[in-house]
Amino acid sequence: MDGQLLPVLLLLLGASGLWGQGPGPGGPLEEPPEEQPPEEQPPEEDGVLVLSRQTLGQALQEHPALLVEFYAPWCGHCRALAPEYSKAAALLAAESARARLAKVDGPAEPELAEEFAVTEYPTLKFFRDGNRTHPEEYTGPREAEGIAEWLRRRVGPSARQLEHEEDARALMDARDVVVVGFFQDLQDRDVATFLGLAQDALDMTFGLTDRPQLFQKFGLTKDTVVLFKKFDEGRADFPVDKELGLDQGDLSRFLLTHSMRLVTEYNSETSSKIFAARILNHLLLFINQTLDAHRELLAGFREAAPPFRGQVLFVVVDVSADNDHVLQYFGLEAREAPTLRFINVETTKKYAPEPGALVTAAAVTDFCRVVLGGGVKPYRLSQEVPPDWDQRPVKTLVGKNFEQVAFDETKNVFIKFYAPWCTHCKEMAPAWEELAEKYRDHEDIVIAELDATANELEAFPVHGFPTLKYFPAGPGRKVIDYKGARDLETFSKFLDSGGELPTEEPVEVPGAAFPEKPGNATEPRDEL
Repeated sequence: MDGQLLPVLLLLLGASGLWGQGPGPGGPLEEPPEEQPPEEQPPEEDGVLVLSRQTLGQALQEHPALLVEFYAPWCGHCRALAPEYSKAAALLAAESARARLAKVDGPAEPELAEEFAVTEYPTLKFFRDGNRTHPEEYTGPREAEGIAEWLRRRVGPSARQLEHEEDARALMDARDVVVVGFFQDLQDRDVATFLGLAQDALDMTFGLTDRPQLFQKFGLTKDTVVLFKKFDEGRADFPVDKELGLDQGDLSRFLLTHSMRLVTEYNSETSSKIFAARILNHLLLFINQTLDAHRELLAGFREAAPPFRGQVLFVVVDVSADNDHVLQYFGLEAREAPTLRFINVETTKKYAPEPGALVTAAAVTDFCRVVLGGGVKPYRLSQEVPPDWDQRPVKTLVGKNFEQVAFDETKNVFIKFYAPWCTHCKEMAPAWEELAEKYRDHEDIVIAELDATANELEAFPVHGFPTLKYFPAGPGRKVIDYKGARDLETFSKFLDSGGELPTEEPVEVPGAAFPEKPGNATEPRDEL
């Protein structure tokens, strides 16, 4: 071998090793590749994944259907939701459902709160197939079965396909209200509209068919959505317009209207449906169901209802049951039953018949027509001004002294509008008292409260409890709605900054809808 080539060959062998498989003599040892640490597994609490900025991405990859609650430890509605959320997780786990539930502590994970535009607590978002950029806002119930059903209808079919008459009968026998879509072509876009509505109408069961024998059995010749019910007239048909197609809004209103009984008794189970019906006018009959003479009035009340379906909701309130909050809201006492009251729930205007008016079908019909025609003036509630209204740190306002105090140009007035039965109002009461005590020596600051169920203000209709409003000193009758956290520190910052929160933070949405008691389904967040 050429002596000049030997050093070159040795150099090459030393650099690459024999056959390139190892270090050569005197060559540096090659470091083995670094082992990647295993991805962090999110912890669980009561079957709910606890996510952070580090684990959200992995959770989205592993779970194609993931509902995430953004909560705050200080949020009362988050604490109320927690046990129901865990129960929903257990229900889905028992079914081996594809959907999982998770939660994120919003204040502890500000990057995630900002990324997903969380501005109030709790906020729930549904992530499908790992899509991080377009989650669906959760709009369903806040109790376990409702949460689980909302998810079931997204990961599975929202309507059962019916092939035979036996299928249809079995579905109708199992529920009081069943909605069946009869479509000649299941690929039609109207079917997608129907299924989309079925995803969210959780209090109804949905079926779907294209079978000619089922069209014939139920007397149909064209595409129709039929609501079958075990009460009143038994059935209501919604024909699909061939030219315009199926409008989801129109169908939703139709189903809500016709799934309600002509006369609904108010209680904890029906209250949410009463307010979800989107019928703005309600006629309430207050009776004592323990008295035969009162129960006999129901026949005439029911007789008057059919012509007003979809325009006026007929409701019976039993004054012998736990409905004191409804009586108080209308300024009534149980001894005044039987009596009627009419309310528009959008304007909160209330109407009463003439004293001593009868409750007959004719009288009820006439009263409705007169109110709808504008022939009766609404009434408003107001208590008398208490003699000691200004003696405590928290001043007591009523309808008759509200204007004088709230619009005093020399005072900054912070007012809590509350309901005596409202849990959220009771929870924040200590902080409100502490606030009044803290500022009692400030001549220009007034902390006050007004029972909005017993005092109505035409200029300030209250739609949720508690509602907080700030009336700054000076001319112009300025009013600022308070949307911050309900604690002494945040209240104080708000007052010290002249009616502004120093930083925008996600907040609880204020209070309970009325005249319901808190805890019913119309109470969405820390609105609900």
